[in-house]
Amino acid sequence: MTTSTHPAPGSPSWLAAEERRLVDFAAGAAVPDGFGWLDAKGGVEPDRPTETWITARMTHVFSLAHLRGDARAAELADHGVAALSGPLRDAELGGWFDAVPEGGDPARARERSQALPDKSAYPLSFVVLAASSAALAARPGARELLDEALGVFDARFWEEEADCVRESWDADWTVTEPYRGANSAMHWVEALLAAADATGDTDWTRRALAVAERLVHGVAAAHDWRLPEHFTPDWRPLPDYNRDHPDHPFRPFGSTTGHLLEWARLLLHLELALERAGETAPAWLRADAEHLFAHAVRRGWGVDGAEGFAYTLDWEDRPVVRQRMHWVVAEATMAAWALAVRTGDTAYTERYERWWDYADRFHVDREHGSWRHELDPANRPGGAVWSGKPDVYHAYQATLLPQVGFSTSIAAALRGTGGSR
Repeated sequence: MTTSTHPAPGSPSWLAAEERRLVDFAAGAAVPDGFGWLDAKGGVEPDRPTETWITARMTHVFSLAHLRGDARAAELADHGVAALSGPLRDAELGGWFDAVPEGGDPARARERSQALPDKSAYPLSFVVLAASSAALAARPGARELLDEALGVFDARFWEEEADCVRESWDADWTVTEPYRGANSAMHWVEALLAAADATGDTDWTRRALAVAERLVHGVAAAHDWRLPEHFTPDWRPLPDYNRDHPDHPFRPFGSTTGHLLEWARLLLHLELALERAGETAPAWLRADAEHLFAHAVRRGWGVDGAEGFAYTLDWEDRPVVRQRMHWVVAEATMAAWALAVRTGDTAYTERYERWWDYADRFHVDREHGSWRHELDPANRPGGAVWSGKPDVYHAYQATLLPQVGFSTSIAAALRGTGGSR
């Protein structure tokens, strides 16, 4: 029930308050070489290295917060740009390490033949996203960071013959992993759309479309909207990948419900980006978005008898990892809202309201801040897959999107380049 002290979850005042609360929590992640991994109470976990994906996501968040007029956020966004331009970047051979190298000196580590972190497509996608948002926020050094990151992507990670994304390299660009992943490719769709907004170069939009066409209109459609996440180097699905490690935080076995919802929203951003570029958006973009959403909800929501989305399902739609992840319901609210805007169907709005109510009751942590990243199958706080509260990227975007209007990227909407409610 809505009261004077607790507005309805997902309502404008509720979203604005949650937006501010998430930024307050995220500010505690700042460490000298980037942004650290936060524990359940908001302290930085001291034994973890500073990772590129977290630093970049937080930089993206603070860039958006700066565009929102948050007076504290500019300094934090600049701190993130400096970290991505400094300790996380390989100044000698180019590219970005997955984490700050031990000892912080990659040149000396190479002299001593010490192992260095890999360079992967997943964190690099967030470097591009962060740099794009920071550039649109006019933060110093952001455009230079973006141009360099896009150059590395083009030279090292884009596979022209496949119209898709290579997964990873070792630190010296000598060995590439014999694996391709839909997760990193999906995040490149988001990153490339943001890059197109920041640079004005619609070639990045074309590449985002190529990735989506391969993985959604090709693979997901051929598997009845269950998207295999893992592939050989020539993009043949590996349906049994990590069957013996089904709860892997980045590469779980089976179909990942949250990614179907995330893809659904990204297809709609892509549709709008093509329209704004003066091109004819393929009809399958919206149709596939609706298919993905419908099947994700039917197969994943409450599938084991309790509220919430099961993290993963097997290929017969049976729950495998039943934990409820915060990012999944965040993406569900965004997908429902975006589909309501683009189609006018009020059934999506009903889903949106239902899932915000669920998130408010179970994931939002009003005692310690941020959101509980993981719940057990009974919707109690858990940590079997994810410990702590590493970042606020999904939750923060979920609070912003309905407030700023639908556009090609959230930063573009904040810059006033066009949005629609």
